[in-house]
Amino acid sequence: MSNHRGVYAHMKGLESIDFELRLVEKTTELKTHQWVYQLLRTNLLCGRIGPGIALTIRGLAQMLDVSPMPVREALHRLACEAAIEVKNNRRVIVPVMTAEKFNELSQLRIILETHAAVSALPHIDDQQLKLLILQDAQINSAVEKGAIEDIALSNQQFHRSLYSVNPAQRSVPLIESLWLQLGPFSRIVVSKLKKAYRIDHHIGAIEAIRNQNASALHKAIEADIRAGIASINSLQDIHQYFKGVA
Repeated sequence: MSNHRGVYAHMKGLESIDFELRLVEKTTELKTHQWVYQLLRTNLLCGRIGPGIALTIRGLAQMLDVSPMPVREALHRLACEAAIEVKNNRRVIVPVMTAEKFNELSQLRIILETHAAVSALPHIDDQQLKLLILQDAQINSAVEKGAIEDIALSNQQFHRSLYSVNPAQRSVPLIESLWLQLGPFSRIVVSKLKKAYRIDHHIGAIEAIRNQNASALHKAIEADIRAGIASINSLQDIHQYFKGVA
């Protein structure tokens, strides 16, 4: 669970940067390194930590009031998921995005997520369908409020809930790695959009699930992902970002 409180930090990377992290509740079930991992992961997924941001073990440990060891473990896990890069000088940085990388990650999302959705379809019961409907309503509420981070995290939760229904599902970790790589960049894009023109393709997915229509579900998930790609490609200054200007 996350709330709206933040943790402030003064991080030193390429330049001095002040930013605020979205706090993740530390429950008794979570060990410190797991909590640090979940916190950093959430902030990457919602784009609170942007591309090109440098992170330091010492800085994060001080900010979160923990020892360096759990931070080191969390960063190692995130590096394995391609969410961050560890440079030769041991600097840790959130990767920047290129047009080629964005297109590749987006195409991989379509392939993996349509597969995950269709393979989950036979396992979805009425209770799980009701959960998906509720989660879609939460996304709509976030859209109405213009809550960028809540939109991203709620949308991911909808897809995660759908794909994870399949007990034999093995593609979710791969999908989450793609989300982690795209999250910091997507936040920048959404913040540049003056208006959010959004068709709720989740409605089509929910209807396909009701009808146990695998083809329609495949099309709905693909349309949902392609809509996000189209919104990014429609930005007039997106090429300037890919050149490193933005």
